[in-house]
Amino acid sequence: MILENTGLQGLKSDLAHLDESGEKLGFIRWQWEYRRATYDLKLVDSASSNEYFLRINTRAVDGKLENPDAILEIEHVYIGRATFPHSLEYESPVPSAILDVANQRVQALKQLLS
Repeated sequence: MILENTGLQGLKSDLAHLDESGEKLGFIRWQWEYRRATYDLKLVDSASSNEYFLRINTRAVDGKLENPDAILEIEHVYIGRATFPHSLEYESPVPSAILDVANQRVQALKQLLS
């Protein structure tokens, strides 16, 4: 599920600041290559024990990710349920408690990056 109207899409930040800000909120830069990176936040639904990941896609618009001064632009923010062994399923409904936490973290990240 793509989260619309987060206010993050289009924001730009240097890699070092985005890493630091994300880590404060529990995001980990998980997948990355020279020009794009994905930041993930794991959320667990206490009622079902299902794991969900809030994922933020970024793309380098100036420099490469091996340089902490590279400028990244946030592209999409989405959430999915973890499935065995290593993938996310984006079509399942997401519990409202998980969506609330996800939206709070998105807004907190937006404040840190603004």
